[in-house]
Amino acid sequence: MTRLRKNAIWRVNERRCVNKDTGLSCDQTITLTGIKPQRIGMPKLRRIGYRDPETGRYYEFMTNDFELSANTIVALFKERWQVELFFKWIKQNLKIKAFIGNSKNAIMTQIWVALCTCLILAYIKFSAKLDWSLQKIILILQLNLFIRRDLLSLLRGDPHPDTGQAYNKMALI
Repeated sequence: MTRLRKNAIWRVNERRCVNKDTGLSCDQTITLTGIKPQRIGMPKLRRIGYRDPETGRYYEFMTNDFELSANTIVALFKERWQVELFFKWIKQNLKIKAFIGNSKNAIMTQIWVALCTCLILAYIKFSAKLDWSLQKIILILQLNLFIRRDLLSLLRGDPHPDTGQAYNKMALI
């Protein structure tokens, strides 16, 4: 699903009835008639016109989904910003800068692992009754990655019970 370009050249093949009270102005099957779409053999597409009652702006959407209702497609397009914010949040908080694999399964697995990690950290934050951000908790865990210690006592700031022994062992080495 995407917005239709203003300079797109197309021909209407079929028109469907729409409820104008919902903001929809058209629901059509179209064929792009520009040079490039004809050269690559572009399939028939669906064009949906919508005027947002809140802003008064007019939008034209283009999709290859002929199964969903026009109202559902408009609602999905409105929610696209939430999807963008979700991926921005993933990049910022879960430190996913690039995906390891290119397949759908690899991407979904990486996102699921990152989300599970975030949920575990949120649960730890809740259990420790901390008023810290997840970023601060992640930083503390990164700095203490190789220290064997109870996680909740680390986050609460309790002193490490073996502090003296650990320094003595290091001095002997």
